[in-house]
Amino acid sequence: MEQVTLGLAVLLGAGLLFAQIGKRLHLPSVTGYILAGLCIGPSGLELISPEIIGTKLNHFTHIALMMIAFGIGEHIEIKEVRKVARSVGFIGIAETSGAFIFVCLATLGAALLTQCGPDTCVFSEYVILALLLGAVSIATAPAATLHVMREMNARGPLTSTLMAVVAVDDGLAIMFFGISISIVSHIIGNESTSIISMLLMSGGEIIFSLLLGILTGLLIDFTLHRLRQRGEMLSAGLALLLLCGEGARLMHLSPLLAGMAAGFTIVNRDKRDVRLFRVLRDFEPPIYILFFTLAGAHLNLSALGAAGWIGLAYFLARMIGKILGAGLGAKLAKAPQTVQKYLGLALTPQAGVAIGLVFLISNDADLHIFSVIITPVVLAGVILSELTGPLCARLAIEKAGEGSLTPAIQPETEKDPARFRDKEGFTILPWTWEKLVPPKNQGGVVLFGTSHSATAPGLARMATIFAHHFSAAPMSVRIAAPSSNITDPKALFLLERTETSSLGYTLKENLIKDDDVAHGLISAITSHNTKCVVLGYPIEDSIQGFQYVVESVAENAVCPVVVIRFCGILHTERILVPLVSMDQLDEVGAIVTALSKVGEHSITLLYLLPYDYTEDDQAVRIRQMKDWIAGHNIYSRFSFKVISTEARLETINTEALRHDLIVMGSMKKRGIQKLFFGSLAEAVAKNCPKPLLIVNNPG
Repeated sequence: MEQVTLGLAVLLGAGLLFAQIGKRLHLPSVTGYILAGLCIGPSGLELISPEIIGTKLNHFTHIALMMIAFGIGEHIEIKEVRKVARSVGFIGIAETSGAFIFVCLATLGAALLTQCGPDTCVFSEYVILALLLGAVSIATAPAATLHVMREMNARGPLTSTLMAVVAVDDGLAIMFFGISISIVSHIIGNESTSIISMLLMSGGEIIFSLLLGILTGLLIDFTLHRLRQRGEMLSAGLALLLLCGEGARLMHLSPLLAGMAAGFTIVNRDKRDVRLFRVLRDFEPPIYILFFTLAGAHLNLSALGAAGWIGLAYFLARMIGKILGAGLGAKLAKAPQTVQKYLGLALTPQAGVAIGLVFLISNDADLHIFSVIITPVVLAGVILSELTGPLCARLAIEKAGEGSLTPAIQPETEKDPARFRDKEGFTILPWTWEKLVPPKNQGGVVLFGTSHSATAPGLARMATIFAHHFSAAPMSVRIAAPSSNITDPKALFLLERTETSSLGYTLKENLIKDDDVAHGLISAITSHNTKCVVLGYPIEDSIQGFQYVVESVAENAVCPVVVIRFCGILHTERILVPLVSMDQLDEVGAIVTALSKVGEHSITLLYLLPYDYTEDDQAVRIRQMKDWIAGHNIYSRFSFKVISTEARLETINTEALRHDLIVMGSMKKRGIQKLFFGSLAEAVAKNCPKPLLIVNNPG
């Protein structure tokens, strides 16, 4: 068959048919796809010509590889990996090294014994074959493993460690593969090149691949929030992802590492908008069917006879290396006994990335002689591991006692809220609650910087509420240029003085002449017993210089610094407190408590979980929030809400529509870290249609 369109139809139809047959036999779908390719390819019925398999459909392989690598990045979430970082470090190094060493030695021995390949093969070529097989053997099958975990609703130390190891495993495989390819290329081209030079060149390729992926992730994240429809997100995200892959190939970098870094960047951004991962799943099935069916069609049965013993050695050595390496790493890390005993079993599946690496080898003209042997060996190993791997993973979870018969509940997808922003300023409602009664012995001040008449009353109100909590006095600070001629300084403070008085407090006033606003504020803070600092976003859209002021004040203040973003109507009756960790509740604790002490506030604690968390996880977070409230002096009505979400920013915007004021903690990120991971609080400040308080604590 020479027609590409007809070939696509046959590949899709055959792959789907064999997958359905495989399901009835309780086999993974990927096994059915590979068997379908084997049957219709050159080694079977020859319905698809070698030309179509080798060249005309090659672009589907590139698309699938980028999607697989991007999906791997989704599971490398720093917050989760950090919890088991020590165990993951030891286990990851041990099990990858174990598989690499065992497979290298076993396949080298099998190749020498069977004398596979041309008669002219020399020892160095057998070493190259063993190195390439060893590098490919490291990869696991995150999709198969994660499917088993979710299917069993597994929870426990083995499960959490396994998820983290699987997430980083293919990253390590790609790195090992890059180094191995570099070493092999130098052996083929120039045997005199030093190992150090090889490692430096490989390291450079890895670093630049990661940087390209990080840049792509930032571009995808920037673009995603400017699109409303999921179809638009899919088109833009896929375009940028494929450009990243082609750019990596043109620059002789690793497309897989770049794709993984792009996924890693998006999932670790503070906004954590993972909708692109979800919409890609709607696009994945036909691409994956083509990918794995083509992989089966590449299988050359005529080469299995010569490579048969190598294939068996590869499969057994890989399994032994994974099990022994994982056990040794877990023991060195002093992981729980269940992890030491059963983790290796759960790491035996192997699929997508390994096949992708084989394709990279087959597309390299210098390695063609080796791909003839490597392709059937690895694909045979994949078939065996896909038959036994999921069963081993299930057995490991059952033995560890971490499985559950209750299926995981998938969260509903939130609707996109309409975005709007009041560009005409904002309105402050008059104070209608009872006046506050200042304490007899006020100690210190709550200082707020005033620069614009529109924000002065709002700043004064919030500063007075905080002063009431801290038993302090509100103080307005205005910074004027040294050359300015102010005839009536008292008139400068009229607006904030009136607002403070309406709440029952007396305003302290401080006029400072300084060319540098940040320096003037810091001098006021250090010369008084300052309990809290309140600053307001500029009323104009441009905030040039404001970030410098905030960061300078926050670095020098030994008290909370609250930044207020005014928008719409300033009212504080219904307060929303979004959280992504319990640490953030401690961050905003003093401000939330202060707000709870005045008027008739109702406060909602909104905990944002990743989309795949279960009802049990949600119940744990609600219990934690209730325990926190019980341990603090809280006076208002509190409600608790936990949402598993794909897009934090969109969820907060939706919930904000039902509230008057948003209170958030500011993650302490600076420089490069802030550039890569962003700030959820700042993203809300730019998009949220309601007033927002961002709390910066010292330290």
